[in-house]
Amino acid sequence: MIDHPTRDVGFGVYIHWPFCASKCPYCDFNSHVRHQGVDQERFLAAFRREIAHTAARIPGRTVTSIFFGGGTPSLMRPETVGAILDAIGGAWAVAPDAEVTLEANPTSVEAERFRGYRQAGVNRVSLGVQALNDPDLKRLGRMHSVEEALAAVKVAASIFERYSFDLIYARPGQTPQAWAAELKEAIGHAVEHLSLYQLTIEPGTWFERLFNAGKLTVPDEETGRALYDVTQEVCEAHGLPAYEISNHARPGAESRHNLLYWRYGEYAGIGPGAHGRLVTGNARIATATEKHPETWLAQVEREDHGVIEEEILTTEAAGDEFLLMGLRLKEGIDPRRYEAFAGRPLNAGRARILEEEGLIRMDGTRLAVTEKGFPVLNAVIAELAA
Repeated sequence: MIDHPTRDVGFGVYIHWPFCASKCPYCDFNSHVRHQGVDQERFLAAFRREIAHTAARIPGRTVTSIFFGGGTPSLMRPETVGAILDAIGGAWAVAPDAEVTLEANPTSVEAERFRGYRQAGVNRVSLGVQALNDPDLKRLGRMHSVEEALAAVKVAASIFERYSFDLIYARPGQTPQAWAAELKEAIGHAVEHLSLYQLTIEPGTWFERLFNAGKLTVPDEETGRALYDVTQEVCEAHGLPAYEISNHARPGAESRHNLLYWRYGEYAGIGPGAHGRLVTGNARIATATEKHPETWLAQVEREDHGVIEEEILTTEAAGDEFLLMGLRLKEGIDPRRYEAFAGRPLNAGRARILEEEGLIRMDGTRLAVTEKGFPVLNAVIAELAA
């Protein structure tokens, strides 16, 4: 049964809050600005309905992680967050040690809400710091200063057992030396977890327009590789090794919800533009909801759900997704799980060639990408999936 290796991993619930105070120029996420305000009561009612509808499809699960992403979930009132958590707890069993993460902007206003989120049931926050110098924060369209961000990190550390923050590197004009210094400063505040993303020019963003007009330059490929190498070296030396290509943690402090994705577990996607992977019988189903917040809202009020795309994944598609997700992890994959999803074993000849080239390693029942292989990860995955 192909669902067996899925259910062993756990079950997560992803809640998408699609609203932001402003749209960052690099961002291609499903986020929307509503200057006239948001009717949180109406959206809460819709979240409750979609949760109940999803639970009716896949009953009997035990929730091991919950993640509030966005958008900017820290624009939600703590009461709204608490009510959504109550709805999840009413729909499924929730593990006593479930990880409940909320993404937050590190502004002084939102930091004041942290205690309310903790009381609501959130036990981990992920802060969108993005840079530790004010000129770059301004260029990235962020609404906080470095001083505000570090104050918010300090507040988070005093309230939550676990917290993380994000930084973007390969920013315009950034040198490996400057990034190394910034990263060391960040680690001094991070304690257990950092998400470090290389800036990419995404289609449809303001940065893409500037880039195409020649008004924005990003580090070239060689400098980008040097920045990546510095990231690995500095984090490793300071006790936060990479456990995934963009995520670093002290051992045991990894994001459990993100591990659920990368280990190809089962998760429900709730809210505008949320994606899910549900398991019914032997089938793995990919779901996606309506992206536009008010259109999603109207559909949920009509039909109890906002799903507009649903696909039963073929064994080939499930196998490919498993590779795409699992090989991002330093721990790699169990090839037997690939065979359970894909209905066929990995090509031993291709795997042997990649191993001889030093791009992957086979260690007992695990296949993992090496440090040499991570910078060319997409090519490694393509070769194994062929």
